[in-house]
Amino acid sequence: MLGLLLALSLGSGYAIMGAGIGAGLVALGAGLGIGRIGGSAMESIARQPEAGGKIQTAMIIASALIEGVALFGVVVCLLISFIQ
Repeated sequence: MLGLLLALSLGSGYAIMGAGIGAGLVALGAGLGIGRIGGSAMESIARQPEAGGKIQTAMIIASALIEGVALFGVVVCLLISFIQ
């Protein structure tokens, strides 16, 4: 009986640890993606300043979509940790 309880508590710990690692990877990926979008947009505006408004609008929309996916990923990781 004690072995079963120990196994259940270890499984729960692994789930929480996995969820933390997953949430960290999601945040890291989102940060890298948004950084790349911002850098590319700045290079584009430097090469063609008259298109700055359109480039900035597209950059903000793409960044918002990435943030939405990242938030969804973090929520899924947290839900997985609470199910265990």
